[in-house]
Amino acid sequence: MKLREIISLLHAEVLAGEDLINGIDVDRCYSADLMSDVLGRSHANGILITGITNPQAIRTADIADIQAVCVVRGKQPEAEAVALAKQKDLPLFITKMGMFEACGILYTNGLRGVAERQ
Repeated sequence: MKLREIISLLHAEVLAGEDLINGIDVDRCYSADLMSDVLGRSHANGILITGITNPQAIRTADIADIQAVCVVRGKQPEAEAVALAKQKDLPLFITKMGMFEACGILYTNGLRGVAERQ
């Protein structure tokens, strides 16, 4: 699924990486607020959905080769997190939706979780 489509489905606002979203394909989704879980179970070419707003979410996504980060519940990422996402060329966007709703919408539209490898 194109990242642009994900952003549209989640009615999200892009904070970093606007120029990259048309060229990124995402095939998996992982949602967590515990970054150690992300490191242990994430999937390259995936997207991270989280409520974490600090730079650790961006660092974790970078290490785990995640393609983009979506912050849920209308939370605003810290300025340092936005700056780091821009530095790392990592798309970062926010949605007012909760984590459950965001994941449900993406699942309904064909995006699968990391545990559902086919």
